[in-house]
Amino acid sequence: MAEFKVPELGEGVAGGDVTRVLVKVGDVVSRDQSVLELETDKATIEVPSSVAGRVTEVKVKQGDKIKVGAVVFVVDDAAPEAAASEAAAPAEVAPKPSASSSEPTPEQAPPTPEKTPKPEQPSRVVSMPARPAAEPSKPAREVAEPPKASRAPRRAAAPASPSVRRLAREVGVDIDEVQGSGPQSRISDEDVKEHARRLLSGLDTKPSAGRTMPLPDFERWGAVERQPMSNVRRTTSERLSHAWTTIPHVTQCDKADITAMEELRKTYREQVHNAGGNLTVTAMLVKVIATAVKQFPQFNASLDPQAEQIIYKKYVHVGVAVDTERGLLVPVIRDADQKNITQIAIEVHQAAEKARARKLTLEDMSGGGITISNLGGIGGTYFTPIVNWPEVAILGVSRGIIEPVWRNGAFEPRQLLPLSLSYDHRVIDGADAMRFLRWVVQAIEQPFLLSLLG
Repeated sequence: MAEFKVPELGEGVAGGDVTRVLVKVGDVVSRDQSVLELETDKATIEVPSSVAGRVTEVKVKQGDKIKVGAVVFVVDDAAPEAAASEAAAPAEVAPKPSASSSEPTPEQAPPTPEKTPKPEQPSRVVSMPARPAAEPSKPAREVAEPPKASRAPRRAAAPASPSVRRLAREVGVDIDEVQGSGPQSRISDEDVKEHARRLLSGLDTKPSAGRTMPLPDFERWGAVERQPMSNVRRTTSERLSHAWTTIPHVTQCDKADITAMEELRKTYREQVHNAGGNLTVTAMLVKVIATAVKQFPQFNASLDPQAEQIIYKKYVHVGVAVDTERGLLVPVIRDADQKNITQIAIEVHQAAEKARARKLTLEDMSGGGITISNLGGIGGTYFTPIVNWPEVAILGVSRGIIEPVWRNGAFEPRQLLPLSLSYDHRVIDGADAMRFLRWVVQAIEQPFLLSLLG
């Protein structure tokens, strides 16, 4: 007999919701076969099997919340069918977990997103027992004498290296309570020490965004219904709260005359469609923004406040916010500065389709340098988009409207596109933001210049 357990899913991903179980008792599974569909807080992924044999028991069902290391099903790997599936399996696959394999220690850190296993490859299996639904908080050592308080269990493993976890244990700090200051909230030695100092001084260790007033009893005024937040909605809430409380936002607005660009778009729309893309305003703006950040590199940067450094990215990856039934997802168009508008239009269209079909991977949504959020298909004029941390800028786009514009001694009807640029004022000054936005507007208003961009 062999057990298939939920493998490691990526840094900071401790588990997810079961959306589909792809096997049942009696099925014969082979290595690399997709056996489970999980919705994590970042994406919906298909999990491949690392064992082969006839399924004798399935321990999860649709709707269950499971964690890394939880047993999904059991197979009889001694059955004739198992031997056949083993023979047909590729030679280089992840080994089956053995009975002698030890459970991971707290020092083991989750892998970085760049090393997240792809669905078509077997993931390394970790024998990790599922954590109970509710777990009491771990008190610090008696030396520190911090105030003891119960807490809700974290939904993701704390992103920290083994040495940092060891330091946390040595000073009596619960690593799950430490707020990381590094990329993707990664925890450093200094974060652990600062947390310990705050415990000893009696200061609140929670971020200000986490302090909320208790809700009133809404049922006093009528019937209510409570629904759990989805993983995507919960992560969106956490990330936007972090971005809003961490980044000093400023939003500047302008209008671009897209009358000529719309004529260009209509002229070449069918040609791009035949190539497999959709020549939308968003696709054209991706090219404009990708070129703009080459002129204004501070818009393709990230701030490292601990090291007091600004990280300028030499690559140009542009995120495109996609509205889905599960919430907002942001796939990334990589090397957008090196692609022409047709190529970008195809990639934007494919990314949006994958997002709505729940096929985006964690890698598809990682590594963006600046983001575009286009709400023009819904309506509105201006809005204040929140910077997608750790980026430092985001361009919001609203619906184009026909307005009278004074041109050549007379008013003419022109189609104007409202733009809203939000940015991190710690990295970008207002004057530079206005120069950047005006550069974008001028590129949009000159179709000939737009054609030169790719």
